[in-house]
Amino acid sequence: MRVILEPKFFDRPALKVGRALLGKYLVRTRDGKETALPINEVEVYNGFADRASHAYRGKTTRNQVMFGDAGHLYVYFVYGMYWMLNVVVGKKDYPAAILIRGAGNLKGPGKLTKELGIDKKLNGKIAAPAVGLWFEDRGFRFRRGKKVWHIKKLPRVGIAYAGSEWATKPYRFVLV
Repeated sequence: MRVILEPKFFDRPALKVGRALLGKYLVRTRDGKETALPINEVEVYNGFADRASHAYRGKTTRNQVMFGDAGHLYVYFVYGMYWMLNVVVGKKDYPAAILIRGAGNLKGPGKLTKELGIDKKLNGKIAAPAVGLWFEDRGFRFRRGKKVWHIKKLPRVGIAYAGSEWATKPYRFVLV
């Protein structure tokens, strides 16, 4: 069963969506080829007060997508070499997004975007088959036979600049 995640899935509080994305699939089509990878690691960036969020200092040209409608893609460039893929969540004008850190065997958000050919052309687009990048529910369950999956809550990566209060929040979710 393949169910495309509609904007209403993303129009919920960021921490709920972050957890709910684990086990869902990131699907990318390019040159007539489809790649579908189960999401196994995400980070949540949640609102105006989140000192690690691009929205902490307000709306800018770079982060304006975060203030838009849920289900849109927020793609930005870091370290002069990596694209980062996020999906906007929650209510319009409340800046929150989920960074996709890992899917399938691809660990690390930069490796993920490079392998899937994700770049600035997708920034601001709705996650949907028409744009070649979307999310699906393929019926993942936390218990499959003898295998039981768990969600590990950890601090986000590389945000010491945000201060200890925000750097230590368990806003990274990993499927183990």
